[in-house]
Amino acid sequence: MRTPELISPRSPRVTAARRLAKRAFRGKERLFIAEGPQAVREAVAHRGPGGEPTLVELFTTVEAAERYADIVDAADDAGARVHLASDAVLAEISQTVTPQGLVGVCRFLDSPFEEILAARPKLVAVLAHVRDPGNAGTVLRCADAAGADAVVLTDASVDLYNPKSVRASVGSHFHLPVAVGVPVEQAVQGLRDAGVRVLAADGAGDDLDDELDAGTMGGPTAWIFGNEAWGLPEETRALADAVVRVPIHGKAESLNLATAAAVCLYASARAQRAGSTH
Repeated sequence: MRTPELISPRSPRVTAARRLAKRAFRGKERLFIAEGPQAVREAVAHRGPGGEPTLVELFTTVEAAERYADIVDAADDAGARVHLASDAVLAEISQTVTPQGLVGVCRFLDSPFEEILAARPKLVAVLAHVRDPGNAGTVLRCADAAGADAVVLTDASVDLYNPKSVRASVGSHFHLPVAVGVPVEQAVQGLRDAGVRVLAADGAGDDLDDELDAGTMGGPTAWIFGNEAWGLPEETRALADAVVRVPIHGKAESLNLATAAAVCLYASARAQRAGSTH
């Protein structure tokens, strides 16, 4: 194994990567950071609309390059610039307390909202006014796990490429289309025009169990999830076809955003699967 090529945290390559921690630089360069073996592995496998590789650059320690040789070799084969780097360099670029030795620089991968609608989605998560990046990434991961066709982040929501969001999604950023910066009114109207029933997840709504019992959830569905602290504003709830709450059968005051989103998305996924078998 060669001596690490990058040993100075002041290297221009390191400085350029470190700047991607800030939203302004991410937007200007249309690049973001993905950390750890799972995220980097998914980035290596992902291709953009024109077939271009999503991963453009990889920083790895000597130890990580040996441990994850398959990932590093695949990144090299895909045309990414691979840099062996010292622990100090990785610590400078990484946004975690304990870096895992692999940090990738990736191209933006969000999809136009119109393309998502054209694909006739059956299950969509819409994040409206969601400000916590960890929650956004976790909801994206839940949507991916439930088999959703897309995620939409409204213009009032957190940056999709915030490092905390990317880490929380654990690679799901690379698995399903995500539209960003869509006004909530446009999102709802577009989905409805595409034949999707829009449900607002809110504690003031009708019982999710009642919706399931009524057999109304087997068709194409989009769920709107709101802010972690105050939920959805009245004007957003009014846009939906129905407002639905996750029932609390025990003594807990409420569910956090990601947990509620998982319950709602899996309820729809199950209803849709059940409907497709009849």
